[in-house]
Parts: sequence; structure tokens; C-alpha cells
Amino acid sequence: MAEHAFALVDSTFTEFLTDDLLVKPAEQAWEKSDYYALRRAVFSQEQQLLAQDKDDKDFGALPIVAVAHHCGMPDQVIGAVRIYPSEPGLWYGGRLCVARAYRRHAMIGKALVNEAVSRALDLGCERFLATVQVVNEAWFHRLHWRSLDTLQLLGQPHVLMEAQLDAYPFMPRRVALSRARRHD
Repeated sequence: MAEHAFALVDSTFTEFLTDDLLVKPAEQAWEKSDYYALRRAVFSQEQQLLAQDKDDKDFGALPIVAVAHHCGMPDQVIGAVRIYPSEPGLWYGGRLCVARAYRRHAMIGKALVNEAVSRALDLGCERFLATVQVVNEAWFHRLHWRSLDTLQLLGQPHVLMEAQLDAYPFMPRRVALSRARRHD
């Protein structure tokens, strides 16, 4: 999280991160634009995995976003994932990412996975797969996924994983992810 300096005193403060978050399919043009910008920032710039983040899967994919709200108004996309059918009943998820400042804040990644699998189920999914970076394999196990195979993609170790559909949704959908705050 970034620290900022006050202009007139010698102390710092951290950047404000809202707890008013909503995970949903991207509907507005600005949400879709921010969705692609976030993916580009994470996969092309930060991780340097992809020179170009967009691919042919994006034409048939449903983008799902986590939107941060300020003062009750949607402000910015801080999480993204896409889902798409590969054949009838078989769906894939991919390009899961959260803005750096919001990682480990609330349950954004979990909510994105929950919405992705649950939305695919709503659309006729009978099997849901994803290719996951090995460093994230244990995290997906905690979200009711099982490992199927290991593979190399983009010069990095990955795991083909499958969601255990009977566990979804494992948390409420289309609700704000506000964390309870203690006020002393």
C-alpha cells in the first residue's frame, strides 16, 4: 500500500482503500475499459507474462469485475476475471487479478471466483476449469478446487484445476463486500 506525505507535517498516511466493493459482470463501457486496463497492468506490466493481454477468448468471454465505490458511487475496477464456454457445458475461467493496492483487502479474489463459477453455473456450466499459476494452487484448493494436471505456460509452471461445482456459490453473490469496522 502506498504511503503519502502530508504537506505541512512530518508524518505520512496510507492511501484510502474503500470497503464498499461489489462483484458483478462488467456492464458499463468504463467498467470494461478499466477491466482491460487492470489485466494489462497485472499480466503485461507487473508480471510481464504477456506482451498483449487480449486474446481470441475475449470475444466470447463474460468479464466480471470488482468495483470499488466511494460515497455510494461506483469509482474504479479493482478486480477482474473472465469466464467463457469452450463447448456446451464446459466453461473456463481466467485472467483473475486484483489491483495491487487491494490485494489482501476484504475478500476480493474469493468473491471474483465465487461469482465466476456461480455465473457459469447459471449459464449451463457442467464442468468449470482454469489454468492457475502454481503459486496460487493452494489458495484455489481452499476455494473448493482440485488439481488435475501440471503444465508449462508462458515459461511458468501452471496447474489445470477444476472447481467442485456442488460447493458453489460458497458465499453470497452481488452483495457489497464491506468489512465490519470497529469504532472505538
